[in-house]
Amino acid sequence: MNHLEKAGHKIAWTLLASQSLFSAALIATFTVSSIIVVELAHGNKQWAGVPGTVLLIGSAAVAYPMGRLMDRNGRRPGLALGFLLGVAATMVAAWAVVNQSLWVYLLGVLGLGLTQGTSNLGRYAAAEANLPQKRARAISLVVLGGTFGSVAGPLFVDWSGRAVVLVGLPQLSGPWLAGSLFLLLALLAVQLFLRPDPQAIGRELAALEPETPDEQRKGRPYRRIFSDPRTKVATGAMICGQLAMVTVMTITPVHMHSHQHTLASISWVIMAHTLGMFGLSFMTGWLADRLGQNRIILLGGLLLVAACLLAPLWDNVFWLALALFLLGLGWNFCFVAGSALLASVLRASEKGRVQGLTDGLVYVASGIGSTGSGLVFAAAGFLVMSWLSIVIGLVPVLLVLFWPVLTRLSPLEEFASS
Repeated sequence: MNHLEKAGHKIAWTLLASQSLFSAALIATFTVSSIIVVELAHGNKQWAGVPGTVLLIGSAAVAYPMGRLMDRNGRRPGLALGFLLGVAATMVAAWAVVNQSLWVYLLGVLGLGLTQGTSNLGRYAAAEANLPQKRARAISLVVLGGTFGSVAGPLFVDWSGRAVVLVGLPQLSGPWLAGSLFLLLALLAVQLFLRPDPQAIGRELAALEPETPDEQRKGRPYRRIFSDPRTKVATGAMICGQLAMVTVMTITPVHMHSHQHTLASISWVIMAHTLGMFGLSFMTGWLADRLGQNRIILLGGLLLVAACLLAPLWDNVFWLALALFLLGLGWNFCFVAGSALLASVLRASEKGRVQGLTDGLVYVASGIGSTGSGLVFAAAGFLVMSWLSIVIGLVPVLLVLFWPVLTRLSPLEEFASS
């Protein structure tokens, strides 16, 4: 068992490194993405939510097939392919900014979405390679990688913008070129250090569990898996946490830009938000393993509600930074605890396809929210859009509070550790 624990530890730290590099690329590019698309659309603010939607379409499209691919060929080849696609996508988007091509730019954003959908499956690979009682902490360690992105990403917005101006390129192309470098480093980290493959470790750990070989090889049908109340709570928490977070976060840069905030101020608010998303992740995993995933999901939903309520009250930088920090922290609680809960429900033979499908559902829902946020913002403003998101944030709260009802409707085993 000792060698498996060491291997799982190494896998988690490698995935932390790759996720850190990916998050830096994503946050640097996302910070300027809505601004770029509004400019390319000749100032039409209704386009503000489109890049987020396109990003999520790419993520949703790739999550399930990539999960199946990883089941067949291993986690390392799938993650490496995702990062390779990201390098190409960021270069395409940078070219589009230079040449003022809206549709090519959106193609690059779509490609980055494919990378996001692949990279986010890495948290499940970390859980797969670790003991059951340490899976939430392994997931939270990988999610913690976003802390590097929350600091480096916004800082590289300004630095990379200044650098490309010196060589005669548009300032807003800089973050995309910096993103390509981050993704290349992530690709190298996975190829060199994600060994042994997390799938191989997971199979060794599964062999130690009290399950017959036939049960290990044969996965349950989707209907039975999703009839488990724990799957409902885990999926609902991840979907609604992502949806509430994306809806408010997508529009905040445009809202600030319209109030004459500088690019540096916008970057600081996004940095605060991403610190909330990732900075306390290790604490989240420890709390979820110790207190139970359902309690952390409940707290996450309450934080989302508070953030959506507070965000539109004032438009100064400090207030928006505080509100978006709470928004990110609420997402983190729902995401980490929901992922850990889902991982605990699934058998080894079900993980790739079900986790990929679940992530696909998360991206589809938040893609709808991203598009809707732009439309609501253009029609009714930031206040109405933010307060409508309160309803979304309440869903994880209600799922946990009404857990006894779900259990009676689906007479499965008790929600043991939660």
